Amino acid sequence: MNKKLDQRKKYTRKVLKESLITLLEKKPISSITVKEICLMADINRSTFYTHYSDHLDLLNKIEEEIIEDMNTYLHSYSYEAEEEAIQITEKILEYIIENKRMLQTLLTNDGSTAFEKKLMKLTRQYLMNNWMNANEVKITESEYLSTFVMSGAIHVIKDWIENDMDQSPAEMAVMINSFVNYGFSYLEQSAKR
Repeated sequence: MNKKLDQRKKYTRKVLKESLITLLEKKPISSITVKEICLMADINRSTFYTHYSDHLDLLNKIEEEIIEDMNTYLHSYSYEAEEEAIQITEKILEYIIENKRMLQTLLTNDGSTAFEKKLMKLTRQYLMNNWMNANEVKITESEYLSTFVMSGAIHVIKDWIENDMDQSPAEMAVMINSFVNYGFSYLEQSAKR
């Protein structure tokens, strides 16, 4: 009985998340109501409130789930070696492909930078702090540089999503890491090839 109840909870949460993502594809979170989510999910409002306090709580839980998944990916690598940085970037891009609709909606359609900021905070924690500590960079410089680098990487990924992921995760991982590590000199080198 308990297993059946647990499966029902999972199903309910899944359809509520999918319904919110569908609505976010059409309009901003500020225009979405719990009633609309419940109608789309074919779930009673009382059932909704058993799981979430409001539509913003549901959105926050979706974002937290993604951050937790990415945290698991990021936690399993070291970032001092360029090969590992490329490998983890590729894994993150593969995760984005697997969850394309949800991530595309959260990163491009909502217009909110809250999720983007959460991603920046997470990636800064792993990617930049490991590299910065290994290279003894000042904290102030580290913060500005990590903001610069992570903003660029996130916007490259957003463009990649908007271009229907026209490059493979492996190609994008190399490109992003080359931009981060070599900047404009990467473009000069690729022009000579």
